[in-house]
Amino acid sequence: MTEISPARAARSRRKPLERPAPLRQVVTDEIADMIISGELQPGEHLVEQELAAQLGVSRQPVREALQRLHTEGWVDLRPGLGAFVHTPTAEEADQLLAARTLLEAESARLAAANGTPALVEQLWGLQSVGEAAVAADDEAGMVAANAALHAQIMTMSGNKVLSELIGIVDSRVRWYYRPIARSRGQEAWDEHREIIEVIAGGNARKAGDLMRRHTERTRKTYHARAAEVAKNPQVPVEKGA
Repeated sequence: MTEISPARAARSRRKPLERPAPLRQVVTDEIADMIISGELQPGEHLVEQELAAQLGVSRQPVREALQRLHTEGWVDLRPGLGAFVHTPTAEEADQLLAARTLLEAESARLAAANGTPALVEQLWGLQSVGEAAVAADDEAGMVAANAALHAQIMTMSGNKVLSELIGIVDSRVRWYYRPIARSRGQEAWDEHREIIEVIAGGNARKAGDLMRRHTERTRKTYHARAAEVAKNPQVPVEKGA
């Protein structure tokens, strides 16, 4: 009979892992998406009962979701007042968008070095989608197409660690990008076109430089928009579709 080592015996006495709660995760993802899309605005009071009614669930998974979103920085919990959508500070935005600049520039450099004609063709397809969204003044379409194009470049980089790091900041970048999607408009897609052309030509160094300038312009536009809103609170806040 095979002897069981003390270490294995100890492991066998561990409690089994609890199964995940799918509903809680679904509710968490849904509320996060409502924040990213602008359906829930920064500073807005989040009432459990109202969210539960909107999502067709009980208050318990909503309460758990708000706790999780608080931990992840999407929601502020204020004692005695309740839950509120987090309002990003200028410092938070600057740090995230600066980090994104570094990651995206490297992904573009690697994409130019590793890209194939088939992958470049997919970029052109996404470029067409984005330009169509600009022409239609479709804010949600612009944000989605922008995220998809940058994700495709990331995939083309072939660096899984880099992809994971960019994935961590992706949802928050979409949140910050939405209010300036119209401000960037066609200019952003002209920059995308130039980046795709350089990636297609295999010029890694230039691709990285262009992407760095592109993401830096987005960062500056975000700060300009935030300063405008701070000076004039009547500046309309664009809601997502």
